[in-house]
Amino acid sequence: MLEVKNLTKSFGNITAVKNFSFEMGEIEILGLIGPNGAGKTTLFNLLSGVMRADSGKIIFLKRNITNMPPYKICKLGIARTHQIPRPYGKLIVTENVMIGSLFGPGDDIKTAREKSLKVLEFVGLQNKKDMPIGMLTAFEIKMLEIARALAAEPKLLLLDEPFAGLNPAEIDNCKELVKRIRENGISVILVEHNMRAIRGTVDRVLVMHQGEKIAEGTFEEIAKEPAVIDAYLGSFPVM
Repeated sequence: MLEVKNLTKSFGNITAVKNFSFEMGEIEILGLIGPNGAGKTTLFNLLSGVMRADSGKIIFLKRNITNMPPYKICKLGIARTHQIPRPYGKLIVTENVMIGSLFGPGDDIKTAREKSLKVLEFVGLQNKKDMPIGMLTAFEIKMLEIARALAAEPKLLLLDEPFAGLNPAEIDNCKELVKRIRENGISVILVEHNMRAIRGTVDRVLVMHQGEKIAEGTFEEIAKEPAVIDAYLGSFPVM
């Protein structure tokens, strides 16, 4: 589904992503972990077209999408969320989700509304559909962010720290949602710092450090890698 070849992005003298390569199959949940400043969000920005790569290639569904504008990448089937959710505060919940439908597949208003109601039910916000954003909890705003991305009908969903700031019960709910997203035929790349949330959710893990991939494998495999422990996991209880 996705092939990234030697992707590189620098900001002045700082190389945020350096010769980064990986492949991803269809209907897979891939975890992306690493310390703050490792380059994870920059990688998401490159995959979604928000930033232009200095070099390297991104091949999605056998098509070169390197440095395509975000709206074209979205229409091809890649949607994303952000570390800090960005709802439209002047719109109600349903209208926020409709934006994904209008922007992605380009549905008409009637179709976008119908689709949004189905997506809201999928993420558990059906009872909040007519509420203003200010009435939602932090967890509900996270779910709204995911719902808006799903309304764009992605084949690949990029989730940037969806578990951040959630309590244990909310984390469990979010983990189950990610698994249900995969069950609906959507692949997921998941950036996260919560190792207990990653474990049991993802199929494989990529570990970034200083812009480079330093390990790849199952959660159990990377948790034993000395380079990963030294760079990142040393301060985390992972088992």
